[in-house]
Amino acid sequence: MWREIPYMPLFATLFVQALATMSAYSIPAAAPAIAADVGVDGARVGLFISIVYGVGIFSAVLSPSFVHRFGAVRVSQVILVCTIVMLLTAALGGTAGAIALSGVLLGFAYGATAPSSSHLLISRTPVRLRNLVFSIRQIGVPLGGVMGGLLVPPLVLGFDWQTALLVQLGPAILLLVLLQAMRREYDADRDVARALTRGNALAPLRLLIELPEVRILCIAMFCYAGAQLCFIAFMAVHLTSMAEMSLIRAGQALAMFQIAGVISRPIWGWMADTVISARLLLALHGIVMAGAAVAAGQFGADWPYALILLVCAVAGATASGFTGIAFAEYARIGGPGRTAESSGLAASMMFLGVMSMPAVFSVMVASGQTYGVAYGAVAIVTGLSGLMLLRRE
Repeated sequence: MWREIPYMPLFATLFVQALATMSAYSIPAAAPAIAADVGVDGARVGLFISIVYGVGIFSAVLSPSFVHRFGAVRVSQVILVCTIVMLLTAALGGTAGAIALSGVLLGFAYGATAPSSSHLLISRTPVRLRNLVFSIRQIGVPLGGVMGGLLVPPLVLGFDWQTALLVQLGPAILLLVLLQAMRREYDADRDVARALTRGNALAPLRLLIELPEVRILCIAMFCYAGAQLCFIAFMAVHLTSMAEMSLIRAGQALAMFQIAGVISRPIWGWMADTVISARLLLALHGIVMAGAAVAAGQFGADWPYALILLVCAVAGATASGFTGIAFAEYARIGGPGRTAESSGLAASMMFLGVMSMPAVFSVMVASGQTYGVAYGAVAIVTGLSGLMLLRRE
């Protein structure tokens, strides 16, 4: 089995994703230093991620045409170029406007990561290993987030936030050069005659009209991705404010969520290839995710720390671990020749959920609702999504 995995394109796409994600999460990781230097409120620096995902919604839908026209490797190189320009713009510009512009630049690239990588992997991966390979590739997202969270703060403290961004140029440039050596072989399927017309650009949206399975999957992935960010964004503040937990322990609980998401991805991929169908597994994810959300909403000072860690691990394994099998399922439903389009649609729906559900969660808590009620709302939408997938299965 392991000999059949396309290691070269797999790790190339994984590291492209990791570097793009690291650059995206470097700004929030350095937010206190940036806010003090630039002279803006730290919360406004946090809007950087919203800009990246907001622009990413559109680039995810529009990028498949470019993947077909220029090749997945070339688009991956463009992603790295945008990442490099984003880092330079933010670090050398040094103003709130420059940082916002860098978010737009990265957003143009970020939405293209899934369509380009899925297109590159689908034809080189045996069908019986598709979920596993796609799940391993998706490790690039939490890996990039972890690298940003672990490496950026020490660099900010030891040097400054600009240096913390600029040191990321080296790996990005190196990978950009290495990808060029792969292009002749892996971009041989590009269609240079493909027109970049409005019809081709909006091809991912046509999947919504043509395929009922895709519509149901989009609803579920919107809810699952939104739930993931609700856990990530509010777990630490919930534990410190309501469960009277120290910031260090709350951070450890959040780390447990992330670690479980990383470890579980290849496990879910293997299970979807060998044990049960990907759709059934995704349905079970939603149901278990809902249970974890209900439990998280009840966290209090009387909860044992080990039990809180267990809930965080279950939440991470489901709300963070689903993405690889989700992209593989989109590729299966989309069919041959439309992997980039189906992956672009998947990414856009996930990004939309990431932007929408945490905002609603925040409004609920700010308006006086308890965390239990807010997490209960997350449980309802994820649980219903899981049941909807289960019914279709």
